[in-house]
Amino acid sequence: MPTKPTPSDEFITRFAPSPTGLLHMGHAYSALAAFNQAKARGGRFLLRIEDIDQGRCRPEFVEAIFEDLAWLGLTWEEPVRRQSEHFEDYAAALQALKDMGVAYPCFCTRKDIQKEIQRAPSAPHGAEGPIYPGTCRTIDRTDAVARIAAGQPHAWRLNLGAALSITGANLSWQDQIRGTIVAAPELLGDVVLARKDTPTSYHLSVVWDDALQGVTHIIRGEDLFDATHIHVVLQKLLDLPTPQYCHHKLLAGSDGKRFAKRDKALTLAWLRESGTVAETLIASLQEQTRR
Repeated sequence: MPTKPTPSDEFITRFAPSPTGLLHMGHAYSALAAFNQAKARGGRFLLRIEDIDQGRCRPEFVEAIFEDLAWLGLTWEEPVRRQSEHFEDYAAALQALKDMGVAYPCFCTRKDIQKEIQRAPSAPHGAEGPIYPGTCRTIDRTDAVARIAAGQPHAWRLNLGAALSITGANLSWQDQIRGTIVAAPELLGDVVLARKDTPTSYHLSVVWDDALQGVTHIIRGEDLFDATHIHVVLQKLLDLPTPQYCHHKLLAGSDGKRFAKRDKALTLAWLRESGTVAETLIASLQEQTRR
C-alpha cells in the first residue's frame, strides 16, 4: 500500500493524459499550468500515462504525447509511470476495498441499468447523469459468488453507503480556486471500481497513483471537479493523503465549444506540423485564461 509521506514543503504535481487520441490546446494549458506551478515553487513535475483502457489507447498516441510536451518545452522525471504496467497495484487496492465490505459485484449491463432507470422516472441524477440505482447491491453474497464462479461478466462497484459508514460524512478538500469544498459523493453514487475488460477504473487508479507518487498538488480541468467528491472517499478508505487541488477552467474555441480530441485542426501535432511556434501558442493560451 502507498504510505503517507512525512509532511514537507515539497511541491509535486503531475500531468496524466490518456493516450486515446492526440493532445489539444486544452491539454497544453493544463500541462503548462502544472509544470509552471512546480517550477515556480522549486518542486517536481511528473508525467503519467493513464492507459488502463486497452481497447482505445494506442502506442502512437503515447509517442505523440512525449513529442508534444517536449515541443512545449516541458521536461519531466523518468521513468514515466504507465498504468497498464501496474494492474496488480490496482487489484491490491480493490481487494482492500472488498475486504472492508465496501465493494460489490455488479452484473448489470448498460442496457439493464437504462431499463431500471426508465422504470423509475424520479431516479436521482448526479454529476455524470443518472446515478446507478443499486440493483446488484443487495444480491445475496452466496448467489454473487456462484455467479462469479460460473463466469458471469461483472464489474465491481463502490458501496457508497457502506463506505461512508466507515469514513464518516464530513469529508472535504482544499481547492486553490474555490477554497474548502465539502465532499458530496452522492453526486456520483456507487461508482465502478473495475470492469470485466479493465481491471480498474479511473477513480481507483488515479487515487492510488497520486498517493504512490507522492503528488501533493493536483492541477486539472474543472470537468474532473465532481470526480474529486469520490476520490476523497477512496483516499480516506485506503488511508491515503488527500492532495490539494486546482480545478482550472476549460478552454473553448471561437464557437464556444470546449476543445476535444476529435478536433484534429486544434491538436498540438497539427499545430506543430503546420509550423506554429510553441512560444506563440503558449502566449495565446495565457491570453485566453485571462478572459
